[in-house]
Amino acid sequence: MQRIERGDRGRTGARRRGAAIACGLLLGWLASSGCSNDDAGETANSQAASDAAPPADDAALATDEAAKPAADPVIAALAERANTMLKPLPTSAPNPANEATPAKIDLGRMLYYDTRFSKNQAISCNSCHLLEAFGVDGEPTSPGHAGTRGDRNSPTVFNAALHIAQFWDGRAADVEEQAKGPILNPVEMGMGSDSDVVAILRSIPGYASAFAAAFPGEADPITYDNMARAIGAFERNLMTPGRLDAFMGGDLAALDEQERRGLETFLNTGCTSCHNGPALGGQMYRKLGFVFAYETKDPGREKVTGDPADRHVFKVPSLRNVAKTGPWLHDGSITELAEMVRLMGYHQIGVTLEPGQIEDLVAFLGALTGEIDPVYIARPTLPESGPETPKPDPS
Repeated sequence: MQRIERGDRGRTGARRRGAAIACGLLLGWLASSGCSNDDAGETANSQAASDAAPPADDAALATDEAAKPAADPVIAALAERANTMLKPLPTSAPNPANEATPAKIDLGRMLYYDTRFSKNQAISCNSCHLLEAFGVDGEPTSPGHAGTRGDRNSPTVFNAALHIAQFWDGRAADVEEQAKGPILNPVEMGMGSDSDVVAILRSIPGYASAFAAAFPGEADPITYDNMARAIGAFERNLMTPGRLDAFMGGDLAALDEQERRGLETFLNTGCTSCHNGPALGGQMYRKLGFVFAYETKDPGREKVTGDPADRHVFKVPSLRNVAKTGPWLHDGSITELAEMVRLMGYHQIGVTLEPGQIEDLVAFLGALTGEIDPVYIARPTLPESGPETPKPDPS
């Protein structure tokens, strides 16, 4: 056994001496070739690192992805639930019967801002539905051409093309039909007839080419219906996407903690029984005082249908931009959003909301304020009046 061990040690020693000699020869060769062993090691290590490392852009992307916190499953579930019940806002609300061409939209924008289609030539669509102010005038009810006020609040035009009908009582089927109403309303713009409006349009030279471009192929494009179609085409692109849309689209940081609590309360307490869809409303009619009676003298939709069952029934308003579109209700009688939330919780869904719930809901409603495209709503240069254009009638 000892001889075997000594023999093994001898052979091991011989191998070590051989390795040392080989190493010495290798070092000598490296030295004679003008390259140090340190440089060779660094070169080898550098090459290995280069082979193993991903491209710089990929590495940076991987670092960014690794730095992102994992999505909170509770928040993700809330976003998915909201997406199911509410849906993100579309970029437009097209009407197959009224193609929104650039020429038609441009004409509609001019008509929207033009005051010459009111009796005193001082009121336009934008007078009561100010595009720079989220489509409202901030008044309980709006003054007409003679200063007389209407009996209902002027609702916003933003996102309105998504609604099932227009006006508080739904008497117009769409934004095209709605555009015809205020011009001939004796309290609002006060024009005597649609032929009077067409006469003004034809007296303004610049409108001839604008209507021809918007309605190509028509022998006589300047009509009252085409005027309404152009305004409708313009309004169908008045959409205001906001942070709720980003949240439902996967940006879970788009809403803060209180806004998410408000959204959860909104979904859990039954608010979506009326305020649903992309516009968070505008999709149905509902009696004001659905659970507990609400005092109002306005007959609501009964004035249109003649049906007593429609007494105090109104179209459910959209909640988009609601924090910017007060005062609220059909008569503009509520001036505080928190009070509006409290009243609707009690009268419409029969819930007495706690103060904390109201605060959270108001925070969520604030998150429904969207973005207005300043280029799209920019006031255009209007065509000049012609020698035959009527003068203002202050009567």
